[in-house]
Amino acid sequence: MTVVEPRLTLERRLLKEWPIVIACDEVGRGALAGPVAVGASVVTPADARRRIPQGLRDSKLVPEPKRADVASRAAKWVSVSAVGWASSVEIDEVGIMRALGLATIRALADLRAHGVVPEEAIVILDGNYDYITPAGAVGLTVRPVIKADRDCASAAAASVIAKVARDTLMTGLHDELPAYNWASNKGYASPDHREAIRAHGISPHHRASWSIADWPTLF
Repeated sequence: MTVVEPRLTLERRLLKEWPIVIACDEVGRGALAGPVAVGASVVTPADARRRIPQGLRDSKLVPEPKRADVASRAAKWVSVSAVGWASSVEIDEVGIMRALGLATIRALADLRAHGVVPEEAIVILDGNYDYITPAGAVGLTVRPVIKADRDCASAAAASVIAKVARDTLMTGLHDELPAYNWASNKGYASPDHREAIRAHGISPHHRASWSIADWPTLF
């Protein structure tokens, strides 16, 4: 299988019209346990002239042993990055799409705390649906881009930064509740995770509103 290397083609085109590009991508949408996380990365014209970090890909395409290093170099390459979160409780309360929007708004708020003005940017959102605006964001220009995490270096950076942050959090939760083996499965519906749910039931970190027992294995 040919691996597509992300480029800066779209970002450079958008930066002719906008002072900055903010790229956002989520991780953890399909997990049975733990929060959803949204990474946000800021690319300026100066960043777009720099070489893309070696090995930067959509987080799903970066081997796990290399992710932390790639994420660290991606964070140094972009001007600013942030990760926003929405908890499993919030997912149960408002649904996954609204939770994704809340997590994104929180990531953008973190960027704002570092001097970024999201209203002055164009926001690239991986996927085909703007879930930020329905969650209550105002004044943003959001452009959903299918496969942005694969094709756009800024979105790939957001993806791997968020993935490493969420994996680290899930490993910490594993220490709290080792029966579910979250250090390995990161809350996704692996066979060992599903077996642990059958044996022990769900924890406070599981998405209780989901039909967990009937979920198929995702990987």
